[in-house]
Amino acid sequence: MADPPLRPTGRPQASVRGRGGRPAAVSVTFAFWITMAGTTAPTPLYPLYGAEFGFTPFTVTVVFAVYALGVVLGLLVLGRLSDQIGRRPVLVLSTLLSAAAALVFLLAHDLGVMLVGRVLSGFSAALVTGAATAALTEVLGNRGRIRPATLALFANMSGLGCGTLLAGILADTAPDPLRTPWAVLLVLAVTALTGVALIPESSAHRSGLVLRLQPLHVPGEIRPDFLRSATAAGAGFAVLGVLTAVTGLFLGTVLHGTSCALTGLVVFTAFAGTALGQFLVRFLRPAAALPAACLGLVLAAGLIATAMATRTLAPLVVGAVVNGLATGVSMGHGLGSITTRSAPEHRGASVSTFFAILYTMLALPAIGVGVLIRESGLRPAGEVFSAVVAALAVAVLVSLVRTGRDA
Repeated sequence: MADPPLRPTGRPQASVRGRGGRPAAVSVTFAFWITMAGTTAPTPLYPLYGAEFGFTPFTVTVVFAVYALGVVLGLLVLGRLSDQIGRRPVLVLSTLLSAAAALVFLLAHDLGVMLVGRVLSGFSAALVTGAATAALTEVLGNRGRIRPATLALFANMSGLGCGTLLAGILADTAPDPLRTPWAVLLVLAVTALTGVALIPESSAHRSGLVLRLQPLHVPGEIRPDFLRSATAAGAGFAVLGVLTAVTGLFLGTVLHGTSCALTGLVVFTAFAGTALGQFLVRFLRPAAALPAACLGLVLAAGLIATAMATRTLAPLVVGAVVNGLATGVSMGHGLGSITTRSAPEHRGASVSTFFAILYTMLALPAIGVGVLIRESGLRPAGEVFSAVVAALAVAVLVSLVRTGRDA
């Protein structure tokens, strides 16, 4: 992601709360939205790229994984950048990278150029998530009618979902399906770039630029819960990654459909479910959240395997929604544990570690499925992958049961 919401890393910064007001909040939200939309826009276009450039389904999964690994690297190296040099410069840089990625895809003529575009997209997503979330908190504060975290979640998840849907619709309805979506996204990104370039800086204190690899940290005080949440959410992310990479292939080769918009819609429902799941976790008892998420992952895996075995669309769509809900609940539970129960001095590193695990799970299983597709075909690969996801979810459930017995 493809890409779910990250939290700002690093130590808390003093802020100039309210500077720029609602116009600044609108500019930051739009920049966040369009940057994330650009990361998922290639999803419905992959079959068209395959036909145009002559690459295989395995190549598609590699192209997708390059983006996710770019996010991981950007998160580990640049996760603190907005704390060091300010929110506005990082927002300008991330939006500029998003515009550059759209331009690269607009001019793409082979696989190598596409890979460059995906790397740019990965870094743009890594930069914008922390900077935009922090900027919204500083601009709006936490006492208004709209909570900054809610607005950041909306921008992130709706961007991920709408990017693939918008590109699919444009590819089906507009001339030149491999160019028109990127021309539209480029115009939107340049508009967002202009907006964030004009907002005032919201962070009052900057520590100065220091580029170094941010160490991973698993908080000892919540280590078992952290690892269980990361495993469950990682399994859900693996499904999101595979759906993003191969849904177009499934619709084209198994269902013999040619609609890019339909591909975009399936992936959109998965990300919409993830956003909704992060809201639902607020209404679940903490002890019930992770078991419910694991059961949802098992159900989603069964539905996706059914779609592969029966060559039908409905189970795939329902499975995408259920997987999104379960992933959102497990993410919300894990982040809630980190932010409320881990030591404040390690909180930023703990959040970065959590998302590094998730984005790694987004990338590597997609490549594995690509290898399976090359060796055995799409349907067997999908069934094997679904079984592995279900097994991971069951392992977490067993761990929870054992912990409950020992308590």
